[in-house]
Amino acid sequence: MVAIVAIIAIVAAMLLIAWARLEVHGTQDIEAAISDAPTVDYRPAEEREVDAAVTSSRFATGFSP
Repeated sequence: MVAIVAIIAIVAAMLLIAWARLEVHGTQDIEAAISDAPTVDYRPAEEREVDAAVTSSRFATGFSP
């Protein structure tokens, strides 16, 4: 019985993490990966640079997005 509750809790946590990821980051990157059409990034250059730095430091530390 405890194992079933643990599995349900793990699945619920995975769903909540996926939902939070969609709420925070949106679906633009997922759509870009699926479609062949080039996407236009409307963010300012400074924000793109910060995002790239954060992403590279995540990979360097072992935390991938």
